[in-house]
Amino acid sequence: MAKIFPIRPAHPERTCWGCDRYCAADQMICGNGTERTQHPIETFGEGWEREGLDPLRPADAAAKA
Repeated sequence: MAKIFPIRPAHPERTCWGCDRYCAADQMICGNGTERTQHPIETFGEGWEREGLDPLRPADAAAKA
């Protein structure tokens, strides 16, 4: 069973988000590459969880919401 994915973790830089193990950044055991996978909030910023969910809404309406 998959773990619940946190929307706004306190310190996303301390964890590898590449699989369901959520290993510490300096103790990755899954072999999922040589570097940790970043959390989406590190890549896309605040509001990442709402992006792309309504492709029919115009971009200017999305900016007002």
